[in-house]
Amino acid sequence: MMHKYEEMLEELREIVRKIENGETSLDESIALYERGALLVKQCEDLLTTAELKLTELGRD
Repeated sequence: MMHKYEEMLEELREIVRKIENGETSLDESIALYERGALLVKQCEDLLTTAELKLTELGRD
């Protein structure tokens, strides 16, 4: 799971870099922003799942 999370974070960093460098068109920036928003949601979901697993382990 962490490997996937780290890959998504790396893709997010790349998206931010592309948007910030100002070399992308408006359409590209919008597409990158939408992809970034999806990645953030997926990262949050992974973290929530991990947190639930840790909570369950703590109860055992």
